[in-house]
Amino acid sequence: MIRKIILTTFFFLLIQTYSAMAGTTGSEDLSKKSATSADECFEGFSRAMFKFNHALDGAIFEPVARGYRSLPVPIRKGTGNAIDNLRSLLTLSNNVLQGDFKKAGTTAARFAVNSTVGILGIWDPASALGLKDQGKEDFGQTMGVWGAESGCYFVLPILGPTTTRDAVGLIGNVFIDPVYQITHNTEIRNAVVGNGNYSEHNYYYYRSAGAVDFRAKNIESFDSLEKNSIDLYASIKSLYLQDRAKKIKNAKSSVETQVDSDWEEIDTD
Repeated sequence: MIRKIILTTFFFLLIQTYSAMAGTTGSEDLSKKSATSADECFEGFSRAMFKFNHALDGAIFEPVARGYRSLPVPIRKGTGNAIDNLRSLLTLSNNVLQGDFKKAGTTAARFAVNSTVGILGIWDPASALGLKDQGKEDFGQTMGVWGAESGCYFVLPILGPTTTRDAVGLIGNVFIDPVYQITHNTEIRNAVVGNGNYSEHNYYYYRSAGAVDFRAKNIESFDSLEKNSIDLYASIKSLYLQDRAKKIKNAKSSVETQVDSDWEEIDTD
């Protein structure tokens, strides 16, 4: 109960901070700003946290990721598939909040097929059936689709780069992620999975495994970026903001297409 009160309080404090920092009345559209536009409100702090995260990555995360890469490909592939399958529940929630019901239907169908025929998502038979992966969505992206500006850019310890909007989104994800709710709410857990050996620790195991899987898949990309960047902090900031802007733009295009084109799917990439 105390944890929920703290999270709720923090959530609304972040909203207030976002409103103050973003400096928007809601009349500005996301498209009027550069894809890489975000105020650098705490650059000194952010650079210090970036150095901390970089050192932590070199000492812990990268070695763990390289060890994970030494596992047989089928094990890594199955692990990644299972993680993505669970993660799709958060995407489904955000598909609905964005009003993208076509993607929501596909995401739900993929989860149902892969969780059953694919044995808890280890395999991906849904793709073979024509149910394509719709990409990942989170509450930060949903807020962007709703028209919220990015606000300040800063770097969090361990969690890495974010913006005011995406930091609020991190907290919002807690409230709408079915996996979090199942593992942290006893009543929901008992109703969905019974009295099995599930606890809130399972959620953090799943999230940690996802981070390791992501780091392992991007070892060469990170190495190349570090080798070729004059200012690694600035390079990662630019890539992060471009990636977030692209995902939000694509999500908005998908919703508008459903309204204007009788639910015909188009490629927005």
